[in-house]
Amino acid sequence: MVCVMKETEKRDQKSYNPKGGRPPKKVKRESQLMVRLTETERFLIETKAREAGMKPSAWFRQAAKKARVIARLKPEDAGLLRMLAGMANNLNQLTHLAHKDGLLSVQKKCRELLSDIDDVLKKLQDDDR
Repeated sequence: MVCVMKETEKRDQKSYNPKGGRPPKKVKRESQLMVRLTETERFLIETKAREAGMKPSAWFRQAAKKARVIARLKPEDAGLLRMLAGMANNLNQLTHLAHKDGLLSVQKKCRELLSDIDDVLKKLQDDDR
């Protein structure tokens, strides 16, 4: 007598465990990442996980996947911010001068400075941060 096994029976035999228990997961999490936390940070994570009805490790994985990280400033961006601070200082001095000497004498300088400030702000906003 010849016994022919169906494809599904073969598949079932692969995951058969003679000891019983749950079947093996398709994707195993074998890599670990150690993170040091303060007691406050740990309490916060555990509380949020409990509120979500999750284990802290699952909550942490999901939070890491959805997190939006803002990159640090590049050296050229830091230079632009210093330039912007200098322009703001100049604008403050021009405002002081306008109150002292009158508005018409300072109007052209203020318009030029505002244009420069707008250019720097556009450069900072266009970066892929």
